[in-house]
Amino acid sequence: MGTGRTLRKESHVRPCKKPAGKARKSKAQRARLVRFGMDAETVGAMGDEDVRVLVQRPAVVKKLVAKKAAK
Repeated sequence: MGTGRTLRKESHVRPCKKPAGKARKSKAQRARLVRFGMDAETVGAMGDEDVRVLVQRPAVVKKLVAKKAAK
């Protein structure tokens, strides 16, 4: 057996993302936002890109939740 050189040579031989893996990751990110305190209906209505951006910045999410709770 070789050392797997073909997998390290170029980026075009990397495995592509599967739809099931993408959906699993998106579901986990949505659950994380709900644990941060966001409403589940609000998170459900958001797009995947918006969810991804908010998960990267939990401090912003906590400020948004605190602002809504103060109203």
